[in-house]
Amino acid sequence: MFEVMDRRLTSDIFRMRLAELYARSGLRQSAFAAQLGIDRSALSQLLKGAGARLPRADTLVTLAETHQVSVDWLLGLSEDQSVMSETRDMLEIAGGADTIDQSPLAQWHEEARGSKIRYVPAGLPDMLRVDLEPSHDPGQFRRVYLQRPETDMEVAMPLQRLHELAYGQGIWARHSAQKRQRQLQAMQQMIDEFYPRLRVFLFDGSERFSMPYTVFGHQRVAVYAGDIYLLLNGRQTIQTMADHFDNLIKVAHVHAHEVADFVGSLAKETR
Repeated sequence: MFEVMDRRLTSDIFRMRLAELYARSGLRQSAFAAQLGIDRSALSQLLKGAGARLPRADTLVTLAETHQVSVDWLLGLSEDQSVMSETRDMLEIAGGADTIDQSPLAQWHEEARGSKIRYVPAGLPDMLRVDLEPSHDPGQFRRVYLQRPETDMEVAMPLQRLHELAYGQGIWARHSAQKRQRQLQAMQQMIDEFYPRLRVFLFDGSERFSMPYTVFGHQRVAVYAGDIYLLLNGRQTIQTMADHFDNLIKVAHVHAHEVADFVGSLAKETR
C-alpha cells in the first residue's frame, strides 16, 4: 500500500515538473514529444494521465539531458534543478592498495553483495593469483568471498594474458617455468572449484580492447589507474560500462565452462 502511495506521489511530482519544462520550452506538444523520442499521445498521457504513471528510464534521462535538469529533481528527490549536484556525485577518485583486503575493493564488493560483479582485470584476475609475489596474494578475502553462495562474478580478459604467462613473456619473463606452471594449475583449480559463482571468459585481445575496470552491481564502476581508482557513479554510465562488458562476453573465444580445461592445457605446455 505504502509503495503504491509513494509511486503515486513521485508520479504527481514528475507530472508537475514535466508540465513546467513543457511550458518553459515554448514548443508545440508534437515537437516537445519528438525531443524525447516519444509520440504526442504518450506525452499527453504523461502530462494528464491519472495514477502512478512514470516514463521509461531512457525517456527520463533524455528529458533531463535535453532540458539540463537533474533526474533527482524530476522525480522529486531533490529541490535542486541543477545537474551540477548530480555531476559531483558521478566522479570520485579513491586510493588503491597492494592487496584486495587492504584496498577499497573489499568494501565495494561488500556493498554490492548479492549483485553481479563484472570485472576486466589489468593482468591476471586478483582473485586467481597465488603468491609468486607475496604482495599479489589476495589471501583469505579471496576464498571467503568466492565461497559465499550469493557471489555472482564474471571476468572477461584477453586470452593473450594466459599465453604470456605460459610462455614466460612480458612481465612473466623473470619467473621460472615451475612457478608459472604452479600459477596456471592454481587458476585451473579455483576456476573449476568456484564455477558457476565465478565465470571467466576469454576474448581475443587482438580484436578487442578494454581498459581494466569493475562494475559493482548498480552501485559504481571502478576504473583501475595504477595507484588510484576512478569511480563512476552515474546510473547511465554504469549501464554503459556493463553493456561494454557484456559485449566482450558475446565475442569470447573461450567460454566460462571451457576455461578450466583451457588453462589446464596451457599449464601442460608451460616452458
